[in-house]
Amino acid sequence: MRIPTTLVVLSALFAGEAAAQKQAPSEETIAFFRNNCSSCHTIGGGRLTGPDLKNVTKRQKREWLAKFIQDPNGVIDSGDQYAQKLLREASNARMQQVPGLDPTRVNKLLDLIEAESVAEKPLFAGNPEDDRPLTAADVERGRRLFRGAEGFASGAPACISCHSVNELSGLGGGRLGPDLTSAFARLEGRKALAAWLAAPPSEVMRPVFTKHRLESGERLALVAYLKNEAAKGVEDPPSTFSFVLLGFALAEILLLVFDYLWRNRYRAVRRPLVERFGRRTAQ
Repeated sequence: MRIPTTLVVLSALFAGEAAAQKQAPSEETIAFFRNNCSSCHTIGGGRLTGPDLKNVTKRQKREWLAKFIQDPNGVIDSGDQYAQKLLREASNARMQQVPGLDPTRVNKLLDLIEAESVAEKPLFAGNPEDDRPLTAADVERGRRLFRGAEGFASGAPACISCHSVNELSGLGGGRLGPDLTSAFARLEGRKALAAWLAAPPSEVMRPVFTKHRLESGERLALVAYLKNEAAKGVEDPPSTFSFVLLGFALAEILLLVFDYLWRNRYRAVRRPLVERFGRRTAQ
């Protein structure tokens, strides 16, 4: 029996719509990618620290990708040639193992990447504003944001609370996180650094900046400031011996100052006692 052409067309349309609904990424999957992956990867926006993931399922099998996403270091250390190639292209920066990954979530992430790879306006292709020229005003604003002189619009903590740069001489800046003087060079440019600031992947920063995201202009200002700091070069930090000598010198100065200020502290007591003892002896 011949099937009517209209029925075939309708069946194809319904099948296509059902497939699209099945592959449509959820908000939870989008948020997970944004919080854990977008600092190192784009989907159609070019390489950051890691490769552009557009059409990655056409470059490698899903089974291999799922295994690598769940245990990147295990695949790299196994000697896998493709994983070794990715490592070299990333300047030996290893992909961090993301907590909370299971096979179901990995498959949803791969579905998201496939959907974004053919999307007309992909969500993770990068921010066009990230490419505009940086100015001296950006550098100055970045300095204020880093030091906390200007607060972030989201209420995020100032960078100086955990990080330092060479410009902060002496003991200035926090020590919980690394020194960021060479961050611009380590991440190989402004695009990767701006993406990192948009969604910091570290275990300490992720929970804070997921709720307190930096605005695009704030990120660019920090990029400009850190680029400026990187251009100055990395200075050797003061040695422990230097700090000890400085401590002794300051202690000696303080002792001399206090001795001068308190030079008359006993005269009001000693003089009357001496005079009274002298009168008794004379009698």
